[in-house]
Amino acid sequence: MNILIITNKLPYPLKDGGAIATLSLAYSLSEFAQKIDILTINTSKHFFKVTDIPDKYTQKINFVDYYLNTDINKVDLVKNFLFSKLPYNAQRFINEGFKQKIIEVLNHNSYDIIQFEGLYVLPYLDVIRSYSDAKISYRAHNIEHEIWERTTKNTNNKIKKIYLKSLTKRLKKFEQSFVNQYNFIVPITQRDENKLKAMGNTKPALTTPTGVDINNYKSDDYTCDENSIFHIGSLDWSPNQEAILWFLDNCWDKISEQNPKVKFYIAGRNAPQWLIKKVDKKNVEFVGEVEDAHQFIKSKSVMIVPLLSGSGMRIKIIEGMALSKAIITTSIGIEGISAADKKEVIVANTPQEFIESVNYLFTNKKQINEIGKNAKVFVSEKFDNFAIAKRLFDFYSKQLINNDL
Repeated sequence: MNILIITNKLPYPLKDGGAIATLSLAYSLSEFAQKIDILTINTSKHFFKVTDIPDKYTQKINFVDYYLNTDINKVDLVKNFLFSKLPYNAQRFINEGFKQKIIEVLNHNSYDIIQFEGLYVLPYLDVIRSYSDAKISYRAHNIEHEIWERTTKNTNNKIKKIYLKSLTKRLKKFEQSFVNQYNFIVPITQRDENKLKAMGNTKPALTTPTGVDINNYKSDDYTCDENSIFHIGSLDWSPNQEAILWFLDNCWDKISEQNPKVKFYIAGRNAPQWLIKKVDKKNVEFVGEVEDAHQFIKSKSVMIVPLLSGSGMRIKIIEGMALSKAIITTSIGIEGISAADKKEVIVANTPQEFIESVNYLFTNKKQINEIGKNAKVFVSEKFDNFAIAKRLFDFYSKQLINNDL
């Protein structure tokens, strides 16, 4: 089986959930498929030389990239708002040059499956149909309009709220327009599969979460700061920004007052200056981008993921669990993971619940280790990457056979 994966961002380096979700599955699929190619937009914001991707990946996957400046342009944003029906998020990735790159790749290669990673490459579906007989799979990383729906709900700025309402409406219409345009769909969470069914999906579906190779997550070879909590994630993603500020504004002062030795560390790349200024508080340390996310996670005690919006699955939570971390998160944060509250994670949805949860763990430190151990066992059993890839490969094989019949 030959598989082409099309994505709107180079899935390397592995510093955000989208990159991890794409490359970890592709790498595991390479154990079963005859050929795996990744055709990707190499964006200005996340540009990385394909020639610098480690041999571990390039020996099993062929990467083809196309450079595109996708930076947000205020003039283009205003023009889009006034004169276009497309969501600006999607319009930035629609490009004639990338379309020609797709045609070039299809003219020189034959594929059985073409897998679209995420919503923003689906506008190229028609060109695929014109130049290939491959079956098209849509790997839905999330329900995109739901992220902005939740963000809009939590926004108080009136002008921003007007824009976000318009963006959400456009995204919902845009997302709806592609339902059933693919041959099959592989959502990352069961919840998203159910949501897509409610949106009208009737195509074969297989929930395909992002997994881990547990052998790469050793949690017993480090020194941990016992008086630390931390958050790690892309700091240019609005749900993460919202989560951190909500936690600092509503929870941190009381936590810090009751636990004066505890420090809060914030790590992640692409933090805007306004965010760096807002997190400048007592016992809060802004770390920024870290060279080794695993080492950073291992060096800290309790992970905080206070998400109020977003959709899909939080890969950093899976990574934290694989590294035996005790994690406090919201019901939204744990969507798609189905870990047991107070056994494998702690679920908190209000400021008081977060405060009580942090205080509980730091006054019962044995629970930090106990929940961390349970979390690692849970991930090992439920999120083994190669088992997930094998299920997807078997699903594709079955669909191709059924189609031939």
